[in-house]
Amino acid sequence: MIAKKFLLCLALAAPLALPAQQYTVTGSIPLGGSGAWDYLTADTTARRLYVSHSADVNVIDLDTRKVAGALSGFGFIHGILIVRPDLGFLSDGVKNEVVVFNPKTLEIKQKIKTDPNPNSLAYDASTGRLFIGHKPTKSMTVLNVATLKIEGSVPVGGLPEFPIADGKGAIFLNIDDKSEIVKINAKTMQIDAHWPLAPCESPSGLAYSAATHRLFSACDNKLLAVVDSTTGKVVATPAIGGSPDAAAYDPARKLIFTSNDDGTLTVIADRGADKYEVVQTLATEKGARTMALDANTHTAYISSAKLGPPPAPTPENPNPTHHATSLPDTFHVIVVTSAGP
Repeated sequence: MIAKKFLLCLALAAPLALPAQQYTVTGSIPLGGSGAWDYLTADTTARRLYVSHSADVNVIDLDTRKVAGALSGFGFIHGILIVRPDLGFLSDGVKNEVVVFNPKTLEIKQKIKTDPNPNSLAYDASTGRLFIGHKPTKSMTVLNVATLKIEGSVPVGGLPEFPIADGKGAIFLNIDDKSEIVKINAKTMQIDAHWPLAPCESPSGLAYSAATHRLFSACDNKLLAVVDSTTGKVVATPAIGGSPDAAAYDPARKLIFTSNDDGTLTVIADRGADKYEVVQTLATEKGARTMALDANTHTAYISSAKLGPPPAPTPENPNPTHHATSLPDTFHVIVVTSAGP
């Protein structure tokens, strides 16, 4: 009788360990054009998705999934950040500018010269400061959003990736070549901590759970470093796909996502007490490694294109990149959804 009761308890408990949702690729939004791409940003309040694509930013209506407009005429757009309904920022890595625009009208308001190759962006609301990452100078430019004046620069000692604000005056960012997380005090514009991510190597995407004070750092060696944002301790390292770029966190479902260059989306469940379980590895497309999450609808959007061979050497460019190139007019955004609340 005791054995039967024990087996019954196991049977009742087993479904709790299973994922509540399974994600599938349910659509594709064609955008065409040519060239490479970088960040996507989901403005869940205004219901718009901003997609960087070389010299352009494609704007998509999140509800209809139709193209709603574009910003164009840039060098190469990396970061996209919406601070408020009438104020957004782009980082132009070729023209070395931060572009100020109005998200309501898509009107360009101002262009601000910065250090070389402005890339990633993060905004701290408590100080009203925008932090802009630069890989060539291994630093973060600090811009006052109210005055649109540069207030200083923070050397970070390595290649900054995916800065993220915790909403309480701290900016966290991955340092790609040092395999660490740096914590910046947004008020003092000084570094408070350097936290090693070992055994994770070459971190890129970074997400954050405010409720549990956990950072999720996606690393090139197929690991996700889960870091206590109060102590800097690595508390877990679940496996993910290869060569990830972006990471995202869905607080309602307690799920972490990483989009990986090997053509997969890794979905990890936060089971509590620093227990993390890979619940799905979804096939997407080779090269689909940049992502944004619409947390309102629990939908992931991933940039991709059909890939061709690396460019051949020419007299003007004898040592071209070894990376695959996107084929003309194949750029699109993959839509990943799931059933469930």
